[in-house]
Amino acid sequence: MDVLSDVITLMRTGRPLTARERKCGQWSERHGPFPGAGFHVVLRGGGWLIPLEGEPVSLGTGDVVLLPRGAEHALAYSPNLPFSDIPQAQHASLKGLHAADVQGVPHARTDGASADLLCGAYQLDQDRTHPLLAEMPDIVHLPATVGSWLALRSAVDLLGADLEQARPGSSAALTALLELLLIYILRAYTEDRAARQEGGGWPAALTDTGIATALHSMHQEPGRPWTVQELGAQAGLSRAAFARRFTSLVGQPPLAYLTWWRLTTAARMLRESEAPLSAIAGRVGYASQFAFANAFKREYGQAPGSYRKRRRDEQDLCDTEQAVG
Repeated sequence: MDVLSDVITLMRTGRPLTARERKCGQWSERHGPFPGAGFHVVLRGGGWLIPLEGEPVSLGTGDVVLLPRGAEHALAYSPNLPFSDIPQAQHASLKGLHAADVQGVPHARTDGASADLLCGAYQLDQDRTHPLLAEMPDIVHLPATVGSWLALRSAVDLLGADLEQARPGSSAALTALLELLLIYILRAYTEDRAARQEGGGWPAALTDTGIATALHSMHQEPGRPWTVQELGAQAGLSRAAFARRFTSLVGQPPLAYLTWWRLTTAARMLRESEAPLSAIAGRVGYASQFAFANAFKREYGQAPGSYRKRRRDEQDLCDTEQAVG
């Protein structure tokens, strides 16, 4: 996979959670905070996003908003409402949303509605926030500008069409479209930031041919005993030039990021597979299970076996709550 795909695979857990909302008259409601990334898609009409701090954001038909850290905010018909007076939405937490399916997002006519919204959240791994997500602003607003982000616009159009009338396969289509929506949001954000040359950071790293190539190599072969010299050769740069450029864009030296990615990969394997610790250690570049366990405990604060058991118990509890809800 490419680096952005790896980032999404790393941070996503479970299915997207959604609720469709038809708003009429003088409406307002608060959302969040979420232990994940909140999102809103304006299917029809418009309104305002009011952050806890900062200026309100005008939203129109086709606009998409991502709140990468699930920041508390409000949606309303007017930008002039006092935040403290806005009531909390019924689904302010993830428990109030539904797994993405036709039942969770019922069809509703929008005649006379001032806004038709798809609100929801992506469940994210709270133990391991990727630097790309960590450095994003609290609110990512992608307006429906003509000619921009065509793939994102197409995904929004397809979402709207599939929600307008339930058809065979709608449940599977909705889940897939919401997954695509996250990909296209992150792609639009990184490409826009890189095009406007707003400093360095991960948007610049992912669009820098040399650094992106080195990152891809690390992600593809985390167990390989990479050196800065070898990674620099992958990027077509000298050792010193590569180290400087990588650190400037990614925010940490190459081998520090490699260690971070190795242990992150190991954590995902612990959560999602039954592989023995010795096999996981070898997959991510540790010569012994003992060395791997020590490195993992330094990073996560617990031994690999304890981490695996805790995450499995948490997932079982989450599955039970969703089934009951």
